[in-house]
Amino acid sequence: MNHRDEQIIKKIIQEIDIAADMIQDKNLEEFNSDEMLKRAVCMTVINIGELVKNITDETRQEHKEIPWKAAAGLRDIAAHKYQTLKIGDVYQTVTEDFTKLREQLVALTENIQ
Repeated sequence: MNHRDEQIIKKIIQEIDIAADMIQDKNLEEFNSDEMLKRAVCMTVINIGELVKNITDETRQEHKEIPWKAAAGLRDIAAHKYQTLKIGDVYQTVTEDFTKLREQLVALTENIQ
């Protein structure tokens, strides 16, 4: 993996941490009732998707176990179809799926060093 991809992956990890810090221990109902929080978390999801899109094809191919396409796809929905975005899906992604993604990315960066 090249240095640029490594830096992007570290930034993705930071963005995942930001989303988790924003949600903290809020349940779906609390999340859904906080418009500012929903918008902030969706912006973070968009940031993650943009970063994922900048990972080289080589790295994506070497690490097919990481859901690169899903992260980029959620970004597109959050950015372009916000009004039809299912906020429960965003909540689940941030509270569950991003936890696994973070673990995968941390393991990937640990193997580099």
